[in-house]
Amino acid sequence: MEVCNRENVITDVDLIKRFGDNLPVANNLDELIEELNKIFASDEVNIELVDYILRTYKSNVDDWKKFAKFDRYRYTRNLVNSGNGKYNLILLCWGEGQGSSIHDHANAHCFMKMLQGELQEIRYEWPKQQGEELQEMGRTILKENSVCYINDEQGLHRVENVSHTDPAISLHLYSPPFDTCHMFDKKTGRKTASKVTFWSMYGKKESQE
Repeated sequence: MEVCNRENVITDVDLIKRFGDNLPVANNLDELIEELNKIFASDEVNIELVDYILRTYKSNVDDWKKFAKFDRYRYTRNLVNSGNGKYNLILLCWGEGQGSSIHDHANAHCFMKMLQGELQEIRYEWPKQQGEELQEMGRTILKENSVCYINDEQGLHRVENVSHTDPAISLHLYSPPFDTCHMFDKKTGRKTASKVTFWSMYGKKESQE
């Protein structure tokens, strides 16, 4: 089980004790969305159960290829499913050397599952005062089918494709959905609000301003 820098991880055995031995399995992307909708039917998010069902899904390019849309200049965010209004499922496509800025997650849960290639996640502490340089907490290499989780209590992060030869694709779940987050300057800790947009929705490209 690979969950980035998460303490007190509940094992599958603990989940079986809590939910019984008939835990769901997602054999394809449609089944994954179906099971996620069941989980998010409740007002309380069960992090361990979401992590578990994401891990049961094994990446299959035939499931997600229609959502995988790249841009030569930047990574793209492609909406796969808006869930039941309580989460967004988004495919992110990273060209060679592309990465995000340092950002928060607007008080939402953030899950990331690798579908293809590898990404590096770098975590930072929140700045304690204005003008303070962000302090790095650690780095993790995410490989195909691994699952990562972060929320604002755990800090800030940036994600990058460090490969200069291979693209990478990751599946992200945000709950609740958000359309604005904050970007941070590493040297000064200064934050700026940034609107979150989609490069495509449900496999169709959005008009770009």
